[in-house]
Amino acid sequence: MVHTNDPQKKVQSLSIKAFVKTSISLSANSVSLIGDSKKKITNSVTIIAKEDKPLELKPSDFNLEEKVAYRIEEVEAGKVFKIHFTSMPSPEGTYFGFLKLKTNYPEKPEINIKVKAKYQKASQLKG
Repeated sequence: MVHTNDPQKKVQSLSIKAFVKTSISLSANSVSLIGDSKKKITNSVTIIAKEDKPLELKPSDFNLEEKVAYRIEEVEAGKVFKIHFTSMPSPEGTYFGFLKLKTNYPEKPEINIKVKAKYQKASQLKG
């Protein structure tokens, strides 16, 4: 709403449309690994560079080292990456954490992927 000095239209509504260009696209901001604590569970996040210059990813922080493993796969050089998360043998329970990746894009210097791992006995899983 805009207030004007026009005596007949003191308040006007404005609408703005914009296209927001993202430099990096993620298939998801988080990943869940839910299942049998004795079986490997894998889930992935795809990262796509939207700029003309090649994207570089470097892990900077990961806080679930003993519960979850991750692997960075470069699907298309400098353009498309898959981050694969896999459960590790762990006690039953629910674990929350994150993987932080540094990028070479000043527009998006860091990517943070949230990770949830919920490991149960096979008999506790709902079928």
